[in-house]
Amino acid sequence: MPASASPDHSPVRLICGEDEFTVKQKARERFAHWSVNTDGMDQEIIDAGANNADEAMRALGKLREALNTLPFFGGAKVVWFKDCNFLGDDRTATSQAITAALGDLAEFLKAFPWQGVRLLISAGKVDKRRTLYKTLGKIGEIEMFSGWSVNDRDWADQAEAWAAAAVRQGGKTMTQDAMSELLERAGGQPQQLASEVEKLLLYVGTRDTIQVQDVEAICLRSKQARAFALGDALGDRDLPTLLRRLDEELWEVKLDPRKSEIGLLYGIISKVRAMLLLKEMLRLRWVRPGANFQSFRAQLERIPGDRLPEDRRYSPLGVNPYVLFKALPQAARYTAAELVRAMDLLLQCNRRLVGSGLNPALVIQQTLTQIVGAETAIPKPRSAGR
Repeated sequence: MPASASPDHSPVRLICGEDEFTVKQKARERFAHWSVNTDGMDQEIIDAGANNADEAMRALGKLREALNTLPFFGGAKVVWFKDCNFLGDDRTATSQAITAALGDLAEFLKAFPWQGVRLLISAGKVDKRRTLYKTLGKIGEIEMFSGWSVNDRDWADQAEAWAAAAVRQGGKTMTQDAMSELLERAGGQPQQLASEVEKLLLYVGTRDTIQVQDVEAICLRSKQARAFALGDALGDRDLPTLLRRLDEELWEVKLDPRKSEIGLLYGIISKVRAMLLLKEMLRLRWVRPGANFQSFRAQLERIPGDRLPEDRRYSPLGVNPYVLFKALPQAARYTAAELVRAMDLLLQCNRRLVGSGLNPALVIQQTLTQIVGAETAIPKPRSAGR
């Protein structure tokens, strides 16, 4: 949702946020609307995407030049500072030169005579503490579209609606299997989802429909999706893939100080707990296998509230619905007794990580091998929704 209402009479507008698709769409609409008054004759678009501080400084220089140049035909003029990526808190944006230049721009815009000139700035993430942001809020209007987060319970719904709208905007359709694969790979990251949709639209060319094979061919897995991949390999009882995914995650732990082996273990515990909850819900016939995500979510919503634990740690409603949906076919790969045993093994693993001094990678690897073990004769279920 936008951060503020936006009257049309303002000469300056900032449209920004991490919801890249909506930001671009709203910016195009605003530019087209403002350009009507110039009959398409006096417009200037400045590419404000910068890979480093030098490129950012050149873009800012072009912006000043465009604002200082009188309308060629003596009427109104519209300037679009497009896709600016240095108003946030990344390395380029926080460099001393850019910080000073943005401060100077704020003073320039405050003193600028806006008769007959309008400025549109479209940007990604912005730092609200900056003088420029505050100045734009005083002299113009700000629309901010924050998008969604993978921590939101309904992030999959928001992401799917966003991707579907982007695909329609590109004149294409997408199968449900392709959409599910895309959401899994993007991992609920708005910026990557926007990039992957753009790639898909180019990749399919003149074809009308995006298929799951297209997604598998060119779409990358985000870091969040790679984290899901570890749990998925556990759920699939695919030991070779599980150990490869574990090695990848342990390497990430070495590179990222915010991650730890304990955190990795807690993610595995959450996966097993989700399968255990699903096992019970399947037994009670609260959910049924073979549903697509929308049908599965509707099944969850019909579960009587008085039949669920009040402590959300032990309630299926305390788990992201999309995580449960992904685990639904995987729960059939284990018996209930095996999942209870897995929780006990993970508890022992936790104690060994904290108090034994053993190699954490070896401890986790041994535990996962014991959990997956020799698969019992349980028929492999069909993929959900197929």
